[in-house]
Amino acid sequence: MSDDLVGLAFVTGLLAAAVRMATPVVFAMLGEVLAERAGVLNLGIEGTMLMGAMTGFVVAIKTGSLWLGVLAAAAVGMLLGLLMAVLAVHLGLSQHVSGLGITLLSTGLAMFIYRLCFGSPTVPPTVVPFGQVAIPVLAKIPLVGPALFDQYALVYLSWALIPAVSVLLYRTKIGLRLRAVGENPFAADTAGVNVPLVRTVSLVCGGALMGVGGAFLTLAHQNMFLMDVVGGRGWIAVAMVIFGNWDPVKGALGAGLFGLLDGLQLRLQALGLAVPFHVFLIIPYVVTVLAMMSVSRKAMAPAGLLKPYRREDRGG
Repeated sequence: MSDDLVGLAFVTGLLAAAVRMATPVVFAMLGEVLAERAGVLNLGIEGTMLMGAMTGFVVAIKTGSLWLGVLAAAAVGMLLGLLMAVLAVHLGLSQHVSGLGITLLSTGLAMFIYRLCFGSPTVPPTVVPFGQVAIPVLAKIPLVGPALFDQYALVYLSWALIPAVSVLLYRTKIGLRLRAVGENPFAADTAGVNVPLVRTVSLVCGGALMGVGGAFLTLAHQNMFLMDVVGGRGWIAVAMVIFGNWDPVKGALGAGLFGLLDGLQLRLQALGLAVPFHVFLIIPYVVTVLAMMSVSRKAMAPAGLLKPYRREDRGG
């Protein structure tokens, strides 16, 4: 009986950790889906998440409100999304270069602002993070209840956004226009769709989701800001977009797999095996690469992805 209880506790804890680990990737993945479905590859995602993590933390610790921190993270994500739109959409610069430039800018800016606010303390400042919110009745379900229904509010928000983004893309006129812009911007323009506006709004909304994903790391998953807090999750989100074939639901399943592996490697470290912890750290990333290799050949990217749109080139 005791072994059964230990096994049950292990599985329950692993599932709960998987959900938490997947949440920032889900937010970022949904933001990237919006951008790429509109035809823009936003490689500024890692930097946007870092700025969101830093901004959310600083605002929360200065105001005492975690939700104001989340809103601030979303706002800074929107600003960075707007910057990406100016560079890649309105100026027609390389999407690769623009996105990487934003990541580099955000990385340096995040550390600069953090040091302006707190200096270089030996012990990093902390904030009281979000508490877990148990859903009555559902949280009592054996095994899955504590793992799925005793989570942070931002976790539930990420779950709600998965079907919401899916419905937006596939069941609304806005989603039809967005997908049309990503597939054939010239045809969309001919049909009266404002291509630059749609791409700009997609990048701004996507940036907000990326910023919130970063804020989750410092306001829920952890209680402090560190420069490596994002830990490559932005790049994982880009990979999950491709893994899910640019579909929000499939991408979320991929994020869940990454979260499960990330939670598993933490528990493997806790076993005290005579293996360098770095080996465990790379497990989720290695499996992600292998998964990408298995599906990349079948992935069908939006036809207009990476292609700048200029109205004067229409029909040329």
